Amino acid sequence: MKYIISILRIFVSIFFMISGFVKLNDPIGFSYKLQEYFSVDVLNMTFFEPYSLMISFFIVVFEVVIGFFLFIGYQRRFTIFSLMSMIIFFTFLTFYSAYFDKVKDCGCFGDALKLTPWQSFAKDLLLLAMIILIFYGKKYVKPFFNFRLNLSLAIISVISATGFGFYVLSHLPLVDFRPYKVGININENMIIPEDAPGPVQEFKYKFDVNGEEKIFVTNGPFPDVEGKFLDYEVKIISHGYQPPIQDFSIESETDDLTNDFLDEDKLLIIVSYNLETADSDGLKSLNKLSAEASSKGYNVIGLSASDTSDKTKFSLEYNFDFYLCDEKELKTMIRSNPGLFILNNGTIKQKVHWNDIDKLVF
Repeated sequence: MKYIISILRIFVSIFFMISGFVKLNDPIGFSYKLQEYFSVDVLNMTFFEPYSLMISFFIVVFEVVIGFFLFIGYQRRFTIFSLMSMIIFFTFLTFYSAYFDKVKDCGCFGDALKLTPWQSFAKDLLLLAMIILIFYGKKYVKPFFNFRLNLSLAIISVISATGFGFYVLSHLPLVDFRPYKVGININENMIIPEDAPGPVQEFKYKFDVNGEEKIFVTNGPFPDVEGKFLDYEVKIISHGYQPPIQDFSIESETDDLTNDFLDEDKLLIIVSYNLETADSDGLKSLNKLSAEASSKGYNVIGLSASDTSDKTKFSLEYNFDFYLCDEKELKTMIRSNPGLFILNNGTIKQKVHWNDIDKLVF
């Protein structure tokens, strides 16, 4: 039993540290996932939505720290109880998402690894079983070091995790797992290959046949049945191939200008999914930046999901045009409002948080 608990302790602690660090690398992304859980269509706890980033930050820091506490054997009872509470909470969320088909990706590993709801639930069940065993064998969870060294390491872990979280909030994720990383070509990442597998769907058609309801299942075609058609249901078996980038566009009020702008060899894009909530300090630097970029031959444009009146207002204020793009896609592009991209024929050459505008090289 002693050796089993030791192995489980190491595995669970490393798992929590890795899972927590991936989310700590991008706490804003995890906050978007929490907003999805808090929405009306899922848990209907919308009163938490304004605090989603604060909650996200606390959860991911705590997940990393509590994993490290288990690893070094610090505060055994508190640590194991905290792990048990967290995994019970996560198991409930993943089961709810899977059973009611509410959230398609739990966000357990951020954008680094996508799991289906049922995969997430199975993973949490396995972790729950492991933590229950650790709980019953907690007497075998011994500190690796003396109390003073363990305490020092615990304090360092809290400070380090918190400091790293604040760093990525003020800049950008240290490791970019999203499809808009520096070096990728947006055009190429929107292409669907000719031989790519298509979606697979299951259609259930309900008929009244001689007074009896019967279900006929096909992969699409309407069945040849002698009876009265009543209803049908569609179930997606497989989505088929989906390109890394699906909803990127640059649109005016009347035209889709995506290809035109992605063909330019000098393009500076300023991204703000919501102009009204954009950071005021970040916005203040845009006039000088756009003037400098224009003087060096760059076309400067803005992308936003804000309404037309806001885009017009800010276009006049900052002397470059704002175009429309999907809000979710803009949030995926960059964890900064505003954020900045330099593109060359659709290839992302630079990508910075507004705090790092001085790092842009024209």
